[in-house]
Amino acid sequence: MSIFFNKQLHKSNKEVIFLEDEAKHIIKVLRKKLGDEIFVTNGQGLKWNGLISSIGIKQVKVKKLKATISPAPKNNIHIAISLIKNRSRMEWFIEKATEIGVDEITPIICTNSESKNFNFNRSQKIMISAMKQSKRLFLPKLNPITTVKDFLSSQGNNIYIAHCHEHEKKLITQLESINSNVKIMIGPEGDFSVDEINLSIDNGAIPISLGPNRLRTETAGILAINNFIIQKYILYGDY
Repeated sequence: MSIFFNKQLHKSNKEVIFLEDEAKHIIKVLRKKLGDEIFVTNGQGLKWNGLISSIGIKQVKVKKLKATISPAPKNNIHIAISLIKNRSRMEWFIEKATEIGVDEITPIICTNSESKNFNFNRSQKIMISAMKQSKRLFLPKLNPITTVKDFLSSQGNNIYIAHCHEHEKKLITQLESINSNVKIMIGPEGDFSVDEINLSIDNGAIPISLGPNRLRTETAGILAINNFIIQKYILYGDY
């Protein structure tokens, strides 16, 4: 069953109207008909169920059946990841990170970052599409670009930094406890600079290793998210 997104949707809404592109997708791609059921979310935990009551050339009307609100996730994974020169690889990361369960993404500019450009609106659309595809009810938060220094000063504790320099580090699977709110820093393919690593550690960040292989930035990001989800499940029995 497909799920649709409407940012302004409230539990009390009796009807939802889909226009133009969304209406076309419902009619032409999904081939929905009168009386078919549709699920809609506002990306804030609402699951709104309705039946298609009207189909026009450029709009589809859906009448409410029921609506439920899921509680906010008790765990939060926030990843700060270096901008990537290849736009498609950054977009791939945003899509897959959303699908597997990230809660917040912050693009960061590092000393060795190869790009300072980020299309926020396009990335937001990719995130929404991935949320719908994976049937999530909560849309991850996408933050504006920031620097390593500003990210560290704004986040407090529970920060982990993955890097390849010679330094005492633990694998995520070796962590004996993990806070419910985790922030993970992933650097560019040239890695974080020594100064950035030292600054992070001085601000309380915990160095971690993602294994012996050197990974692309987007691969490292996905691996880190997945490993934290798994380790939390191992430690606490749920996520």
